[in-house]
Amino acid sequence: MTDTAGHTPAEPTSDAMPGVPDDLARCAMVVESAMEHLLKENHPPLAIASALLGGSLGLLARSMDKDTILHILDSAAHSVRTGEIHEATQAQTAPESEKA
Repeated sequence: MTDTAGHTPAEPTSDAMPGVPDDLARCAMVVESAMEHLLKENHPPLAIASALLGGSLGLLARSMDKDTILHILDSAAHSVRTGEIHEATQAQTAPESEKA
C-alpha cells in the first residue's frame, strides 16, 4: 500500500482494546486496515494471511532468537488447538445485539 494519505486508521482507545498497550493496539489497527483493503481488492484470504505471516516471521527473525520465535509460534498453535483463536474471532465479528 503506497497511497496512505487520508487512510490513517482511527487512534485506538483503551475502550476498543482494553488491556492492550497503545502501540500494540495501533499496530493491530493498521494491520486490520491493510487486510480489509486487500480483501476489498479481492485478494484471496490465504494469500493475505500467508504474506502477513511471512513478513511477521521475517521481522521476528531480525529482532529475536530462534527459541523466542518458537515459543511465540507454540503459543499461537496452542490458541488454534484449544479453539481460543476462533472464539476471539467470532466474538469480534458478532453483531452488537448478540454481544450484550
